[in-house]
Amino acid sequence: MSPTPRVAIVTGAARGIGAATAERLAGEGRSVAVLDLKESDAQEVADRITAAGGTALAVGCDVSDPDQVNAAVDTVAERLGPPAILVNNAGVLRDNLLFKMSVEDWDTVMNVHLRGTFLMSRAAQAHMTKNGWGRIVNLSSSSALGNRGQANYSAAKAGLQGFTKTLAIELGKFGVTCNAVAPGFVETAMTRATAERMGVKYEDMKAFKENEIPVRRVGLPEDIANAVAFFTGEDAGYVSGQVLYVAGGPLD
Repeated sequence: MSPTPRVAIVTGAARGIGAATAERLAGEGRSVAVLDLKESDAQEVADRITAAGGTALAVGCDVSDPDQVNAAVDTVAERLGPPAILVNNAGVLRDNLLFKMSVEDWDTVMNVHLRGTFLMSRAAQAHMTKNGWGRIVNLSSSSALGNRGQANYSAAKAGLQGFTKTLAIELGKFGVTCNAVAPGFVETAMTRATAERMGVKYEDMKAFKENEIPVRRVGLPEDIANAVAFFTGEDAGYVSGQVLYVAGGPLD
């Protein structure tokens, strides 16, 4: 651990994987900025962190808006310190088959996942490169390998892998690493929404997934947070440009 706490920003941190990641990083001594679209939603997670003895700041931010992103990162730098860790987790679903997918459905997913990750990374890296240390972790997905009804989401999550590898090349000489975590089936509100879209009961979908996953269980948000914690650690400086599938078994 560094002499002073590293400051971490986690986007989409009001619930699910983002909340678990924010709490995990806070538990490791990081000062955590909990970002979400609504500050009031983010505040609930920040309150849990502070109640547990950690340091947290709730910030409302639309990651697809460059002005809001720059303002959010400036606020974090002023109130917590320069960000050294960025976890790009914010995401949305607008699932549909290609012939039913609207331009708005496509653009919304691209704006949050790709544009948002680009804007947050661009703003945060200015502090990281200046200080000669940084960790960026992007949340991809097993859907990057292709998933019916998710042309927009799959394309965005695959795009994040290319973005990750490129940042690793560009930022490495400044002491900044960039990696991606690609979850498989994880119990979140988004997976429940997927079940609803498919017209199946969530518990039935979960049971089916448990049977086909080698470790015979579905993932929890904490499983993903564990992987993010490794990539953001002090000892992970020689690991960059990697995509880690956290899916209970091998994926192609």
